[in-house]
Amino acid sequence: MIIGIAGKIAAGKTTVAKILEELGFCRISCSEPLVDILTGNTQGYSWVPEVEFKGEPTRENLIELGRILKEKYGEDVLIRLAVDKLRHCKNIVVDGVRSMGEVKAIKKMGGILIYVEARPEIRFERLKLRGAEKDKGINSLEDLLKFDEWEEKLYSTTKIKEVADIVIANEGTLEDLKNKVISAIGLGEQAH
Repeated sequence: MIIGIAGKIAAGKTTVAKILEELGFCRISCSEPLVDILTGNTQGYSWVPEVEFKGEPTRENLIELGRILKEKYGEDVLIRLAVDKLRHCKNIVVDGVRSMGEVKAIKKMGGILIYVEARPEIRFERLKLRGAEKDKGINSLEDLLKFDEWEEKLYSTTKIKEVADIVIANEGTLEDLKNKVISAIGLGEQAH
């Protein structure tokens, strides 16, 4: 089983992916192949795209490398690389699906897409709490809304939500979220 996870920044994509990991899925982020290529850590792949791009794995460089790879190898290149890296796993969850090409690739492989959502105010509180280096340009709710607009222009996140197989609102507790994920993918009792 392949499950892709999409959603806006700080909606809870990684949290949902980690819940699935606890349930036996192998977890990988769409940015992991990009980090691996930038850092030269590519021995786990059966193929590695050739690309003339070097740099530190910053959010900007990852986005730029992703753009270059998609132009050269197709919109689904990151999904293909992620699944290739985890080719020995029975169940895979791909965290951070960001384009329609990636969505189509997951569905073509027989997978499903979960879209995680939360109100901007909640997502901004989470951003402040996690204090990640990659989020340092977002210092206010207005900054977050501008980032959402930019991401929408770049990736059409609203369209991705429309084609999702499952939409999960993540505005409650971790336990609530876990229950929603388990019931959404139909694991029910076998997960316990």
